[in-house]
Amino acid sequence: MVKREKYREKEMEKGFKKLIVWKKAYELALEVYKITRDYPRSEQYGLVSQLRRAAISVVANIAEGYERQYRKEYIQFLMIAKGSLGEVETYFLFSKDLGYINIEIYKMINDRRQEVGRLLKGLIKSLKS
Repeated sequence: MVKREKYREKEMEKGFKKLIVWKKAYELALEVYKITRDYPRSEQYGLVSQLRRAAISVVANIAEGYERQYRKEYIQFLMIAKGSLGEVETYFLFSKDLGYINIEIYKMINDRRQEVGRLLKGLIKSLKS
């Protein structure tokens, strides 16, 4: 049983899953899902849906770009992820201003979002050089 668990751990570290930016974006998306559970039911098909879609888009585009054949395509998908990160920022600012989240949650999620943004920017820069 222990060997099987070790094998699974190794498998999790292959491909795009080994990227720090992917891991951080994945954590951000999970956090978005947890936070939006407490939003009003009236926002289920509005802000909640948009926020979740944008957060998943960040992590999915990092993964999809990684799997592409050409560097130029990879960079394009990373740029799309960066755009989705901007959406996440906007939706959380809106959420804060509507009173759906408090300032502490806003600051925490914004710090995580900024970290993913810095990592994305660094990866894009390294791929361009």
